[in-house]
Amino acid sequence: MRVWGGRFAEENDERVANFTRSIEIDRELAADDIAGSIAHVRGLARASLITEAELAALVDGLTALGEDVAAGTIEWDPALEDVHLNLEVALTDRVGPVAGKLHTGRSRNDQVATDLRLWLRRGIDRLDAALVGFERALVGLAERDGEAVLPGTTHIQPAQPVLFAHHLLAYVEMAERDRGRLADARRRLNVSPLGAGALAGAGYPLDREETARELGFDGVTGNSLDAVSDRDFVVEVLAAVALGMVHLSRLAEELTWWSNPRFGFVQASDAFSTGSSIMPNKKNPDPAELVRGRAARTIAALTAVLTILKGLPLAYQRDLQEDKPPLFGAVGIYEASLGVLAGMLETLTVDRERMRAAAAEGFTTATSVADSLVRRGVPFRATHHVVGALVALAERAGIGLDALDNAAIGEALAASDDPTARDLAGEPGIGAITVRIFCRSMVM
Repeated sequence: MRVWGGRFAEENDERVANFTRSIEIDRELAADDIAGSIAHVRGLARASLITEAELAALVDGLTALGEDVAAGTIEWDPALEDVHLNLEVALTDRVGPVAGKLHTGRSRNDQVATDLRLWLRRGIDRLDAALVGFERALVGLAERDGEAVLPGTTHIQPAQPVLFAHHLLAYVEMAERDRGRLADARRRLNVSPLGAGALAGAGYPLDREETARELGFDGVTGNSLDAVSDRDFVVEVLAAVALGMVHLSRLAEELTWWSNPRFGFVQASDAFSTGSSIMPNKKNPDPAELVRGRAARTIAALTAVLTILKGLPLAYQRDLQEDKPPLFGAVGIYEASLGVLAGMLETLTVDRERMRAAAAEGFTTATSVADSLVRRGVPFRATHHVVGALVALAERAGIGLDALDNAAIGEALAASDDPTARDLAGEPGIGAITVRIFCRSMVM
């Protein structure tokens, strides 16, 4: 049944029908489409466009249809193009000709814009819950093994020792910003396009505000042309998702390196690892690797929708049908990635001794030694040169800073241009200070 075919003398070519249908994708919107339709028919009744008996029949039919959708028992007909026509025809089979009044004052243009906003509200709420779960996994690991000392790096080179907990909680900060971006997007998208019609309004005295309240929207869109063609909210959510996945990818990258035996800082549990089809020795952190790879797909999704929008005139264009595959895919990837990384973190084994040994490499306590001299009155730039000279000396000797003797440290101070540093050169026990600083900085 083709609901729009009155002016057409012949059927679509099969290639066109196959090319333009979207039911395989947009049936994801079925529950939201039904919720929007129930609110719409109530609005029709308030405007006296349908009777109370017709309202009851339509609401009962739509409610029963929603139950079938939830149970997964509805049969989708590809010949009916999309979710909207499938549901309308299914409703007609249940309640008869009165279903033909469902679409009064409504276009598929404002219908799908409404459905998509309803779907995204639910999607964002799921993502927020998944982000909280991810944060809890990070905090749980920080509480369990956070006193381990990690070799902090800049430029991928040894920098300063940091607590493992401090490193993990950096990702909590990122996740909180990700939650904020999604919350901002949710607030902006939470307005109702229903009543915008195809592009020029409904043509009936519908109470858009009341319908919006029934659907949980904060208000209604202000311009009908914008209402049906706006996909800013899709872009905003995709931008938040892509950035969130970039954050997850950074952690995934670190987990893959840390689990390499050359580092040996952590080991993923068997439940979150995979093996090799040929190498019996392999234990691969594949979930983390796939998070890293799928981040690229979410970035591609954002780029795709931006590219779709960039050349579109007002108002609705069929190109907008193509916003759903990247959106649905990206939201699904993000939610799944948050879940699998939370599981990896919750079951991760940490080798504190390997971490600490690595933190002792690369003279990572040099800044603490310099700071100790600053506290004794030496300007920082002077201490930087003094400790730099000590690092060079220790490196040539193949020892750590804590192994330098008092005489070597005294010579470095005596060679400084700063008089305070030179005064310290003859102070007894100056070498012991560096040993204490080293030990203290490794447990801070």
